[in-house]
Amino acid sequence: MAKPIIVINFKTYASATGKKAEKLALICEKIAKEKKVDIRIAVQVADLYRVSSKVKIPVYAEHVDDIEPGRNTGFILPEDVKDEGAIGSLLNHSEHKISDKKILETLKVASNTKLKFIICAATVLRGEKISKLKAVKENKKVEFIAIEPSKLIGGKISVSTANPKLIKDAVAKIKKPVLVGAGVHTKQDLEIALKLGAKGVLLASGVTKAKNPEKILREMLS
Repeated sequence: MAKPIIVINFKTYASATGKKAEKLALICEKIAKEKKVDIRIAVQVADLYRVSSKVKIPVYAEHVDDIEPGRNTGFILPEDVKDEGAIGSLLNHSEHKISDKKILETLKVASNTKLKFIICAATVLRGEKISKLKAVKENKKVEFIAIEPSKLIGGKISVSTANPKLIKDAVAKIKKPVLVGAGVHTKQDLEIALKLGAKGVLLASGVTKAKNPEKILREMLS
């Protein structure tokens, strides 16, 4: 099996925020070193400094906004995310959807920060459309398009099992390296995604809500 990229989205699960976010991040780093695999984590903004100051694996924000320094109470400033230790951010997750216009504006205002981006899409069609936008296609800071069917997010059935054709279509049509997610939690899920051309997977509840996340990661990467 090719060396995969594993991105674990901590979301706002009680098991993956605050002190528990720090603990889970250290587990992820331990497995990344042991298995020599590229494991990255996305945490909520409140936990960015706590987590990034404890681990050396890549840490992403779960979202940033298309704002510049100024009067923007309650919004997430790309420059601040960078200062707190994030190397990048997720964007347009199914739980925080934004328009194509917002995606482009965010990339524009964040261009001076050198932040990297994983842009999510709920369908191959949307992912393909986003990947063909000039500001995305030509932007080296957009690392991946992550395809996650909304109906499968947080469930027990993975996209690899339920719709492997979706992965194949995504790889063929999207003009950026592809990650896939939604329900992914087993070695088989990962293997199918890689065999169909994905560069890796985007995980969440399969790890963050597990009684033993270290065991889950070990089994997945065995």
